[in-house]
Parts: sequence; structure tokens; C-alpha cells
Amino acid sequence: MEKQTQQEGTSTLRPTPVVTCFLMRLDGPEPRILIVQRSPRVGSYQGQWGGISGFIEPGISPDAQAYTEIREETGLLPDQVRMLRRGEVVTQPDPALGREFLVHPFIFEVYKPDEIHTDWEAVQMRWILPSQMKDYHTVPKLWEAYQSAMNGAIVQA
Repeated sequence: MEKQTQQEGTSTLRPTPVVTCFLMRLDGPEPRILIVQRSPRVGSYQGQWGGISGFIEPGISPDAQAYTEIREETGLLPDQVRMLRRGEVVTQPDPALGREFLVHPFIFEVYKPDEIHTDWEAVQMRWILPSQMKDYHTVPKLWEAYQSAMNGAIVQA
């Protein structure tokens, strides 16, 4: 009976596909990833750290949405980044928001990291070693999304 109640509770959550892009710089001794602190003006997880992310628009592929979010949130154009990996979807139920986020994670190489200019959705940004992610108050399942992306399919150029 308890299992049925859990399933019913989960089924009331609205499926919400999103992308999370981990931008990686390879110009130092070790690869670093970009995390951004979410603005008080965004709709969820304000003040928490995350990747470059956004809702997948109807009729748009996750890959195309990933490039759109990167352009909107960092100012980088498609020729300034390269998709390296595409991970399996990570699910993140959030009963408080009435949503089940379906996170499509990606890893992108950034050719010129110093050209990033974040938009209103982020109040600050940091380049960190992936192992340092645990030191930040991140959006839910950010580490799992990163792991999925790193273990995901290699994207052929």
C-alpha cells in the first residue's frame, strides 16, 4: 500500500525536461568546470550553484536547447564551444515545486573561457575542479548530472 501511495504522489508531479551544461576549460594543468550561483530572480533554487541550465522548449531537441542556454546565459556562440559528452537523463522529483525535472546533462569544452559574460540568471561564476562541487550548496543532483555527463556518450565532431 505504501508503494502505491508513493507512485501516486510521484505521478502528480509535472514532467519538466531541462538541460544542464557543464562548461569545461582545458587550458590549465587540470580540467575545470564552470558553476554559477543562481540569481534571486530565477524561478527555482535561488542562491544555489549549478551548471548552465534551462527548460527544454516544446519541439526543440535537448542538444539544440543546450546551445541556446549557453548562448543566452554566457554569451558564447556555438563556434566557441564544442559538445564533448551527452549523459543519460537524471530525474529529480521536487514535490515542493510540483515538478519532476528530467535533466539532460552535457559536457562542453569552452575555447575562450575569459569571454564568458553571465546574464541576469547568475550572480557569480567560478571555475572549479569537479571534486570541489561538494564544497558548494548546489541545485539538487548536480553531482549526479555531472557524473552522468562524464560517463555519457562521446559526441563525434
